Amino acid sequence: MRNVSRRGWILVGMTVAACGGTYIVVSLVANEVRTSQWQARYMSRLGQSLTYSIEPGPSDSIRYPHSGPYDERLGYERLGEFGERLLKQGYVTSSQARMSPDMVRLMDNGIFPPYREKNQAGLLVRDCNALTLAFARYPQRQYDNFESIPKVLISSLLYVENQNLLNPEYPMMNPALDWRRLSRAVLDQGIKFADRHHDTPGGSTLATQIEKYRHSPKGKTQSVSEKFRQMASASLRAYHDGPDTQRVRENVVLDYLNTVPLSARVGHGEINGIGDALYVWYGEDFSEFNAALQQMNPRDPTPREAQAYKRALSLIISQRRPSYHLRRDDTNLDALTGSYLRLLAANNVITPELRDAALEQSLDKAPPPPRPDAEPWVTRKAVNQVSNDVSHMIGINSRYDLDRLDLTVDSTINREAQRLVTDTLLRMRDKGVAHEMGLYGKNLLREGDDPSRLVASFTLFERVGNASVVRVQTDNVDQPFDINAGARLNLGSTAKLRTLVTYLEIISELHDRYVDISRAELTALQVPRQDVLTRWAVDYLIAAKSPADRRLATMLDAAMERKYSGSAGEAFFTGGGMQSFSNFEKWEGEHQMTVRVGFQHSVNLVFVRMMRDIVRYEVYQAHPDARDLLEDRYAPGRRAYLEQFADEEGTAFMTAFYQRYRGKDNDERLKVLLGRVKQPTPHLAAVRLSVTLLSARPNTDFETYARTLRQWMPKQKETLSDEDLQALYVKYGHDKFNLNDRGYLSRIHPLELWMVEYLGTHPDATLKEILKASAPDRQTVYAWLFKTRSKLGQDGRIRTLLEREAFGKIATRWQRLGYPFDSLTPSYGTAIGASGDRPAALAELAGIILANGVDAQPSAVRALAFASDTPYASAYRLQPAPGKPLIVPEIAMLVRRSMLDVVQNGTAKSISGAFVPLNRKGQAVGAPLIIAGKTGTGDQRFQTYGPGGRVISSRSVSRSATFVFLLGDRYFGTVTIHVREPYAARYSFTSALSLRVLRSLAPQITAMVAPGSDATLLRCEN
Repeated sequence: MRNVSRRGWILVGMTVAACGGTYIVVSLVANEVRTSQWQARYMSRLGQSLTYSIEPGPSDSIRYPHSGPYDERLGYERLGEFGERLLKQGYVTSSQARMSPDMVRLMDNGIFPPYREKNQAGLLVRDCNALTLAFARYPQRQYDNFESIPKVLISSLLYVENQNLLNPEYPMMNPALDWRRLSRAVLDQGIKFADRHHDTPGGSTLATQIEKYRHSPKGKTQSVSEKFRQMASASLRAYHDGPDTQRVRENVVLDYLNTVPLSARVGHGEINGIGDALYVWYGEDFSEFNAALQQMNPRDPTPREAQAYKRALSLIISQRRPSYHLRRDDTNLDALTGSYLRLLAANNVITPELRDAALEQSLDKAPPPPRPDAEPWVTRKAVNQVSNDVSHMIGINSRYDLDRLDLTVDSTINREAQRLVTDTLLRMRDKGVAHEMGLYGKNLLREGDDPSRLVASFTLFERVGNASVVRVQTDNVDQPFDINAGARLNLGSTAKLRTLVTYLEIISELHDRYVDISRAELTALQVPRQDVLTRWAVDYLIAAKSPADRRLATMLDAAMERKYSGSAGEAFFTGGGMQSFSNFEKWEGEHQMTVRVGFQHSVNLVFVRMMRDIVRYEVYQAHPDARDLLEDRYAPGRRAYLEQFADEEGTAFMTAFYQRYRGKDNDERLKVLLGRVKQPTPHLAAVRLSVTLLSARPNTDFETYARTLRQWMPKQKETLSDEDLQALYVKYGHDKFNLNDRGYLSRIHPLELWMVEYLGTHPDATLKEILKASAPDRQTVYAWLFKTRSKLGQDGRIRTLLEREAFGKIATRWQRLGYPFDSLTPSYGTAIGASGDRPAALAELAGIILANGVDAQPSAVRALAFASDTPYASAYRLQPAPGKPLIVPEIAMLVRRSMLDVVQNGTAKSISGAFVPLNRKGQAVGAPLIIAGKTGTGDQRFQTYGPGGRVISSRSVSRSATFVFLLGDRYFGTVTIHVREPYAARYSFTSALSLRVLRSLAPQITAMVAPGSDATLLRCEN
């Protein structure tokens, strides 16, 4: 020892120190690997700064995820887009999550935010009182907590996937890291560089697997960096609430079993979680399955218990290749499950008895289980309306995707009122109930009428601020189609409401145009004779004696006192021909009556003549020279109108012919064309067939011509000599006659001949190409129309075009007030319902009238809350902009008074006084609610007219009874009864039937809308 130099001692000391330092480092690393204590301390401190709060108003510190299946399915990826769309549609941000700065930085760096994620989510629709209307939750079958999971299922899962996860020895252990599995995975990856066929099982723990299938792109690990992102996110999630991870690790097991992706199956979509997978793939009832495993004696399992266990184990194993193992029947899943059963038994995870019992069970998959019986469509009309509105608002086209969003929708629907009204409409289809409701009698149902054929619908809106919110929208049709908002119905005389508004709008325009002009200037105005509305307005202002007489309200009142004849003894040139109209009551045709009385009693001919005046007003506004255009055969503008008519009518014919011949080859087209030739006599048949054939096939040789003619004239083929046919072939050749002459000789429309000939050389031509190529020929075909000796024919066609233009302008007026269709039928019959309407759209007009001419945003959705209780929480509520004035208040007030007249003294008198607030004892607790409205009886028919507007034939297509109403100072809606052919002809009811139905609904509606009524559930809090 003495001989050891000082330097030696230093070297020895350094060696010992180095060894000791290495030992300490190794010990520390080993300790960290076992206990994760340093990770726990650091990450739990970091977790304290990774927070969020949900506060009123829009957030300036929120981020949305953008990669994984979970975030896509629940809608988190598109929350920014959803918000932008809603803000443009009258919604405002009521509350939104605010992320802490550290959470924002974390997400900006690509790490998934740590929070307790939802295992189950879906669309929740509530009514105006927060009562549930519809509730969708996916996955549907879940474990509520860790304790409810069968122990054998937990132990088997951990053996297969993550053996040390629940080790209680190290309470701070990081569930995202299993160093043994990770090192094995790294080693296997290294070997694979040398041997690409080497198997490389993953090193993921259950925690990182959850991160992967929820948040990684397409649910896959596509790079090393993605793996580290999963591990970092899982680690932060584990320590977010503190360093002790024991409860977190139990939640990992719970979350995994509840949400692991297990492929998809037709009729059920994607399958997530053991519960849904057991049901879809094996037909297992989840409750029975859990009861079987919970009560199972592992030393003596029953075959049923062993089967349940084996099925669950097969799903745990198949998650690595779920589509391969579960969607196919030719895989080794049964054998693979058997291997794991042996391993589990060998490692004392399960008993040998359970192993043996399970091995005896097969893994045959069950047929796709039937979907549960859906609630009848008739009871889901409101939910469907809300869902459709939400889909449109946020841009989700698929109902499947919508149902899986993490979204709560607060609708404006009153659930209890909806239920009661629907029940009444359904019960009225029973004849006994219909009798009790008083639906049989004069102008109602006749004793032999079957009420089950009737479609009844009801819609009720409430004006709330700048919104018209839906409270009830239902019908008694057990189909997804919504009669109120989806059908085009002839609602009869309710169209007079739109016509009256248009009439008064024109009077208002004339007032504004001429009220400040002096009497002398008014007297000097040259007003066309047929523009009677302008003439009346000018004369009224000339005669006005005081400033009060010149006020708009006074002039509108005077316009209501203008008189029209109710006579039905006149034919009207409208809709391209002569038409006649009739009244409902005989006495109506014997009087001249004011507009006010005509509206009150719904006199058809008053409004037909009013519509004629409206059309003529629009014509002369657009064409002040219209009189010269019609009276002077040499007026320069006539030619342009005639060419337009020729082009439009020719286009209509060509479109019809194209539909007839499209998709056919040349031989098929010729066969159809020749089959349309009428053959009254052999001679005419030969001529017409010759012209038709040679027009369609100009280059037909004589042999083909002769063979074809004999084929189409089989009775005369022996008498048709070659000499006769040769003469016909030469005489009626394509070059011998122009297109019009060939049409005349063949009795086939010239444009049809042109179409077949053109398709013979252009078989793939589109309609657009055909119309372009036929433009000159369309004018040629109508050459007769341009001749001055055809002035009467010309006048009729010019009037038709002018009328069509006028109805285009009237349609624009109606559309501004909610009319739902692109065009009107260009006929005076539009004033009495010929153009159709929708009950919900008619109610919208009533709402505008109720609000003194100001529109409101119609809505069935009051609020939407996305991703509640998450860092992405975003809630929106309806707050529409101030309504836009659509008609002047004076018109709205006058129309409202006129609708009140209809109830008090007119066609809706039977509904007066029906809405009386009652208490629970049935005693009146206030005055009846004021109701105003307009009735309508729609009798839609296909009619053929003869000379002078005489009806030659008539077929009933549908019949309807409608009442559009205003109730109190906030409510409005419609009730409609409808029946289609072939049953329509059997019924003769009028709008009185809709009034009787509304009277039956009056108690429920009154309980909802009347402040003094005693029915809490029927009143909306929101």
